[in-house]
Amino acid sequence: MIWSYSSGDAPCPAKDRLDIPQILMRLPLFVELSTDQIADLAEGTREKRLTKGEMLFHKGDTPRGFYLIVFGQIKLAFPSTQGNEKVVEIVGPKQSFGEAVMFMDRPYPVFAESLADTLLLHIGKTIVFDMLARDVSFARRMLAGLSLRLHSLVNDVASYSQRSSAERVIGYLLEHAAQAGGGAGEIAVALPTSKQVIASRLNLTPETLSRIFHDLAEAGLITVHGKQITIHDQRRLREFDL
Repeated sequence: MIWSYSSGDAPCPAKDRLDIPQILMRLPLFVELSTDQIADLAEGTREKRLTKGEMLFHKGDTPRGFYLIVFGQIKLAFPSTQGNEKVVEIVGPKQSFGEAVMFMDRPYPVFAESLADTLLLHIGKTIVFDMLARDVSFARRMLAGLSLRLHSLVNDVASYSQRSSAERVIGYLLEHAAQAGGGAGEIAVALPTSKQVIASRLNLTPETLSRIFHDLAEAGLITVHGKQITIHDQRRLREFDL
C-alpha cells in the first residue's frame, strides 16, 4: 500500500505517490528552507519503509547520508557480546539521526532497529554536501540541528550522573506527560516502547524500572496497565522522593 503524509504522525492511505517536498517542508530541520532549497533537497531524498523489528543499519556500516522519521520509531543502540544492548536514543517522528557520522565520514558506532512500522526519508550525502557548499543558510540550519542533538546528549549524561534511578524514571514520565499536553492533574501516558528498552535508555536494569513503577504505584502516584501509565497528580509526582 502507498501512503501519503498528513498533519499527524501516522500514515494515511492515498493513491498518490509520497510527496517528499511537502514532508520535508514540515520537518523542523528544514522548515525555514525556501521552496527552491526544498526542491533541490528532495532530488537527493529517498523513502525507506521498515516493519517492526527490522534493522536499518548495523554497527560498522558506512553512512551514505542521514535519516528523518516521518512516522514510527527507531532505536539506536550499542550491541553487546553478552547478548545485552545499551539503548542510546529512541528517535521518533520529525526527528533526524546520522548527521554527525555522515560529516565525519566514519562507520556507524551503533545499530538502528525499528520499534514499530516506520517510514523514513534518507537524505543523500552528495546532495547535502553540494547544498552546504553553495548555500550558507542551509549550512546554518544543519548546524542548528546538530547543536540541538548535542545539547540533548549532554543533558542525558548530566541526568545519568546527577540524578537517582527514581528521579530518572519520574523525569521520563513527566516529560511524556508534557508532550501529551497534560496540565498539573491526572493524565494517561502511553509508553512508546517496551519497558526493557526504556530501562536501557534510562541506564537502568528492567528489574530496577519495575521496582520503581511498583513503588510509585504503592504511593498512589501512578497506576500501571501494561504500556499505559496513569499519573494521578503531576505536581505530587514531581515532588515525590523515593
